[in-house]
Amino acid sequence: MSIFNGKIKQLGMAAIDGGLVLSAFALGVYLRFDWNVPSLWMDRLEGLLLPAVIINLATYYLFGFYRRVWRYASLDELMLIAVSVTLGLGGTYLYSLQSGMLPRSSYIIAWFLLLFLIGGSRVSIRLLDNFLSKPKGSGRKKKALIVGAGEAGVLVARELKKHRHSLELQLLGFIDDDLSKQKQIIQGLPVLGTKKDLENVVKLKQIDKVIIAMPSAPYSTLQELVGLCGELGVKIMTVPGIYEILQGQVSLKTLKDVDIEDLLRRLPVKQDLELISAYLAGKTVLVTGAGGSIGSELCRQIAKVKPEKLIMLDHDENGIYYIEHELTHKNGDVTLVPLVRDIQDRASVEKVMAKYRPEVVFHAAAYKHVPLMEMNSEEAVRNNIEGSKNVIDLSSEYGVKRFVFISTDKAVNPSSVMGATKRAVEIYLQKKARSCNTCIYCAVRFGNVLGSKGSVVLLFREQIAKGGPVTVTHPDMERYFMTIPEAVQLVIQAGALGKGGEIFVLDMGEPVMIVDLARDMIILSGLKPEEDIKIEFTGLRPGEKLYEELFNERENFTLTRHERIFIAPDTDRDEEVVEQELKALRQKLGLETGD
Repeated sequence: MSIFNGKIKQLGMAAIDGGLVLSAFALGVYLRFDWNVPSLWMDRLEGLLLPAVIINLATYYLFGFYRRVWRYASLDELMLIAVSVTLGLGGTYLYSLQSGMLPRSSYIIAWFLLLFLIGGSRVSIRLLDNFLSKPKGSGRKKKALIVGAGEAGVLVARELKKHRHSLELQLLGFIDDDLSKQKQIIQGLPVLGTKKDLENVVKLKQIDKVIIAMPSAPYSTLQELVGLCGELGVKIMTVPGIYEILQGQVSLKTLKDVDIEDLLRRLPVKQDLELISAYLAGKTVLVTGAGGSIGSELCRQIAKVKPEKLIMLDHDENGIYYIEHELTHKNGDVTLVPLVRDIQDRASVEKVMAKYRPEVVFHAAAYKHVPLMEMNSEEAVRNNIEGSKNVIDLSSEYGVKRFVFISTDKAVNPSSVMGATKRAVEIYLQKKARSCNTCIYCAVRFGNVLGSKGSVVLLFREQIAKGGPVTVTHPDMERYFMTIPEAVQLVIQAGALGKGGEIFVLDMGEPVMIVDLARDMIILSGLKPEEDIKIEFTGLRPGEKLYEELFNERENFTLTRHERIFIAPDTDRDEEVVEQELKALRQKLGLETGD
């Protein structure tokens, strides 16, 4: 029935256009002769009208006039009308060369009339829709303001104006710090001021909702806006990242409430896909710790490059089950090998190496919780050092070509057992890189990732959901943060850059105060810090530092060809000393007997 109605509408529009074509040509001739048309020209006009209608309607049909929704007509559609009218009139003129021409001036008059009539009919549809369509529901429309009058803001305004009735939303204008845009009209909306004027504009215009359309703005700017909007009691929404904006992927579905990930968002990672594909596509790739936050994301992104085989290894059976189930549905053409193994069991890992012969290894398996590892230091050493040593040694024995170890900023000047174990593996890996000519070993060091299992963000969300309090260890505590996909993209890129022995350090941006993070998350939950949700300081836990470092004082980083990946210098350690210290550690843990 809907198809039938659509056909009737199309025929109706074509009939109207046919009448407009007749009117334009007739008026063109009548105006040319000041309403006194000689009989010769009248005969020619009558003979040309039907062919003119057929030629012009055929042209309009070919240009998709009757498949378009004209109530959303924009400048692009008006340009299409101009081209179609010109071609249709040109076709009519060529036909009249054989059947009998009208005065040339009448064609020019008809061209202007057709532009006016055909274009005007489409604009009228849009105007009628604007004034006659009634919004669904009742009550006052919510007033909205867009912060950012750039490309993203314009795209958002255009999208929201298309659906303003169903949204019951009234856009009142833009806020932008660009002085050249002040008091300008963009998409029919005024630029009402800069960020400094936001508070006054919100109060004066009684704004209900603020849409932040600055996908590449720094954390400090977004934090300032979120804090101000929270104080003003207005709802905050945001747009996708800059990559989606550039791809034109802005719609009502992509507008969403601001989340903490949006505040820490940076420019997208630039990946050398050709280089990445060269060392992953068509290869057998092993990911240890594949059930964890970083490991599972590594599997997702590696699967997209189409390896020949993806071996997913973890001692957590639930984690392996979930990632294997997910990738089976998303990447069914990739051979997946889910394995429940413990890297501390050298014999078990060796069987995996011998059977599958991986060419690339991403080693993400590790215990990572700082206070917990202080209480379980022996297990931290067994898993993080001995387990890693198993994977590193077996990789060289079984022909692995490239090995990437996931390290942490806590390995720099470590104050915790967890950090010390990671630093020990970095040192051992560099030692191995110097002695092995068949495998490229490298490590990637970065800070905290948002949303990982056990992360502070998940803890804060849980505490806010329970009504508080939100617990912060110290008012001066700060950390580096990345989103999980962002960190993994850089890890894969760093793996492609490795030549042997590098400790790659990722650009984490500016460190974030944890107490600010807590306040922002409370505000984004629609609550007010200290009034609705209390913030309590609990004191530093064992092994924690107030701030983390990406390089130690003795390290002078060097640049790579990727602007967000750096290299910490090689660790100058005597290999015999390293072996002696590791041997002593194993003896202390009962993993090796003394001589």
